[in-house]
Amino acid sequence: MRWALVKVCLAVTVMVVVAFAVPLGLVVKEMARDRALTNAERIAAGIGPALAITTDAAQLERAVGSTRAGAAGRIAVHVPRGTGADMSAVRLGEPRAGAADVERASGAGTSSLVAVDGGHALLQPIAVEGGRVAVVEVFVPAGELTEGVALAWLVLGGVGLALVAGSVAVADRLGTRMVRPARRLAGAAHDLGEGRLGVRVEESGPSELRSAAAAFNSMADQVALLLANERELAADLSHRLRTPLTVLRLNAASLGDSGAAEQTRQAVAQLEREIDHIIATVREQRGGPAGQRAAAVVGCDVSAVIRERMEFWSALAEDERRPVRLAGADRPAQVPVARAELVAAIDALVGNVFRHTPEGTAFSVDVHHAGDAVIVLASDAGPGIPDPATALTRGRGQGGPGSTGLGLDIVRRVAESTGGDVRIGRSVLGGAEVRLWLALRTGPAADGERPRRSKVRRRRGRAAEGAGATGTGTGTGTGPGTAAGAGAGARRA
Repeated sequence: MRWALVKVCLAVTVMVVVAFAVPLGLVVKEMARDRALTNAERIAAGIGPALAITTDAAQLERAVGSTRAGAAGRIAVHVPRGTGADMSAVRLGEPRAGAADVERASGAGTSSLVAVDGGHALLQPIAVEGGRVAVVEVFVPAGELTEGVALAWLVLGGVGLALVAGSVAVADRLGTRMVRPARRLAGAAHDLGEGRLGVRVEESGPSELRSAAAAFNSMADQVALLLANERELAADLSHRLRTPLTVLRLNAASLGDSGAAEQTRQAVAQLEREIDHIIATVREQRGGPAGQRAAAVVGCDVSAVIRERMEFWSALAEDERRPVRLAGADRPAQVPVARAELVAAIDALVGNVFRHTPEGTAFSVDVHHAGDAVIVLASDAGPGIPDPATALTRGRGQGGPGSTGLGLDIVRRVAESTGGDVRIGRSVLGGAEVRLWLALRTGPAADGERPRRSKVRRRRGRAAEGAGATGTGTGTGTGPGTAAGAGAGARRA
């Protein structure tokens, strides 16, 4: 593109220079010729007054010699013979034109220019006494006809070359301004094709290239966003597989010491390691922060989901002799979260208790209904979480080698999708307490109510702690947890 633009400008400039320089050079040459002939006519006219007064050879010779051209031998005077006895012919100077040319000029009565050796001769007829016509011959050297023409042509050539060089330089600069953004765009496209998702293009150059760079940056952002969403989805789906793996691991632990049981336990452990490896690999390949999924969200009943998932986990808690309690899940509450997402969040909360606390550790799930939100408290009597802020960071697990750090991140993203949040603290059971705040409304109105809702959170949090303290001592005895455990035991039997 750059050289094509330079060639076009070069061709156009050369044509313009030729179109103007050639006629101008011819005009300069013609002007030099006219100047020389005009000077010769002026010299001839200067001899006219002397011829009008006298035709005496001596006087005419003095008049011719008094001029610069006459002194240089460039003037000749031809006076023809008259009819009287005293009208003799006069011929002064060194004539260069032939007699026929002189006779022709005398008869025509107009000046003429004839070629002679070394230049041209101007023949100027002048009327003298006796009705005769004298002819003044002025010699014009050839060099005088072209005086200054070579210098003018040289100047015109230099100006033309300067114009051509300037146009090439300007075209090269313009081409560079066009080519550099195009090269950057091509290089960025190549880098993006090789997997470097963070590459972006500076929006510079002509308006068309700026538009192309903006479109490329938008496309790269969208590609990075889609890949980040896909990788998060892969990590989340892999993490959800850990819920049935927990069941398999617990069931395998109760199979005894036979060879088949040991093989089953090894297979489950191998499968769990492979899933952990998949989660870690996908997490390392993340190109940037994930965007929010664009799919429309269909809400669900949070109480129904919690009852269903606690029925599942209560059966496992019975096998591990874990006291479990469920409270507040008898009142329906519709939240703007997809059922699958909420199931994943609840499984992550309860699954972390099974994975990161020893067998026999009690836990509880409490549901509290606020005016504009539903609060889910997951509490346990385990060792707790030493660094709550780090635990909420995706990919920074707190549960040791078997932790991927995605469980609480799943919970956090579900809460934030409704305008809520997640808090980690110390439970009344002595271990960790994860508080999941699910707002019942989303959008600008809900965002505008967040300052007021923060006060409600603190008030509801204190109420939840009081409720937890009230039912902690129930263990496996009474309450909805007993019913859930009994139902799960009947299902397993």
